Amino acid sequence: MTDSEKQIVESISESIRFDSSWSKPEPDMPFGKGARDCLKHFLALADSMGFETHNYDNYAGEVVYGEGEEVAVLAHLDVVPAGSGWTKPPFGGLVEDGKIWGRGAMDDKGPAMCVLYAMKALKDEGFVPAKKIKFIVGCNEESGWRCIEHYNETATLPKTGFSPDGAFPVIYAEKGILQVRLHFPMHEVAPFLFLEGGESANMVCGECEATPRTLTVTRARELGLNIRGKKIIAYGTAAHASTPELGKNAILPILQFFERKSETVRRVIDCLFRDVYRLSDIKDETGSLTLSPDMIKFRKGELQVVCDIRYPASLTLAEVRELIKQFGVKYETLNHQPPLMQDKNSPLVRTLLEAYESCTGTAAEPVAIGGGTYARALQSGVAFGPEMPDDEPVVHRADEYITIERVRFLFNVYREAIRRLCVS
Repeated sequence: MTDSEKQIVESISESIRFDSSWSKPEPDMPFGKGARDCLKHFLALADSMGFETHNYDNYAGEVVYGEGEEVAVLAHLDVVPAGSGWTKPPFGGLVEDGKIWGRGAMDDKGPAMCVLYAMKALKDEGFVPAKKIKFIVGCNEESGWRCIEHYNETATLPKTGFSPDGAFPVIYAEKGILQVRLHFPMHEVAPFLFLEGGESANMVCGECEATPRTLTVTRARELGLNIRGKKIIAYGTAAHASTPELGKNAILPILQFFERKSETVRRVIDCLFRDVYRLSDIKDETGSLTLSPDMIKFRKGELQVVCDIRYPASLTLAEVRELIKQFGVKYETLNHQPPLMQDKNSPLVRTLLEAYESCTGTAAEPVAIGGGTYARALQSGVAFGPEMPDDEPVVHRADEYITIERVRFLFNVYREAIRRLCVS
């Protein structure tokens, strides 16, 4: 590695060491101490590079470079909870086997640092941008976007730009996101005393446990459940809720243990796992509708299930709500983000594609995804990296990592993209 690459790797590793997942707000810490400290670390690093910086009350930060018409780069420093199943320290920032390991390495601390160092390289080269770059880093992307709401209340968001929080070559369209809490009342005596699982609304449940009224050991073993005293525990594989098929949901085997004893449990499985209403058949160019039941708990005589729904961009929110009504249960909306759809031939998309092609030597076309990025906060925004089509899925999973080779590529492609976006 060159000295500059070593600096980027060390900065990514340092950032990973902050557990910036959401925690209880405290004074001057709207999303908890970890997120606040991670933001301050990032802005201090940018300060040391000679950039103008702004801290918006520890909700979000900003690095400014240049003058003129504004262009945004939007990244985030918060992360989803570590979850279970790690073989590396989730907040260790370990550099080993040509990779940087830890929660946030790919989503989104690694790419954010690559953008910052790309800006530094341009500045050190004497590049004078013909536009003002506002590199905005939020601290609540994974659980509500209140960081962007606060930024809009205290500053002015540019109309155009990109987010290094999706995939290459360029993401021109993103599905709509609707997170809801469904309430399934137990019309019979619940066959369990306790049932709970999941850590984040946008992460496939990796662990779920329950306390049955009657423990049937044979049935538990058939389903691959672990038995600890009076409890049964299921271990799954976490994944991003936009691609639930890449994970293994731990809620399902727990519910299957009880479905023979509860009509309500069978109803939950039918609606949320067996897809009896064929919601997954609804699709357009952005893909099929997905529903990921990511959190569950038994409270007040009902099963409460938090679901992450990614719906095709051609659907309206009203149409999605009508689909949910088929379940016949009360629900509440926790979060909603409308779809993103940009012109594939816009100057922004073509410029980023040209930057990508110049760094890869490969012709490419823009694509659509189910994930949601800050790009939809802009009037004209797209996602640009960091994932490649053939990557092993690591986002929101145990043992998340970014390769040093990818860091090198991101540094080069973001430097080229910013240069091209900011020429006169």
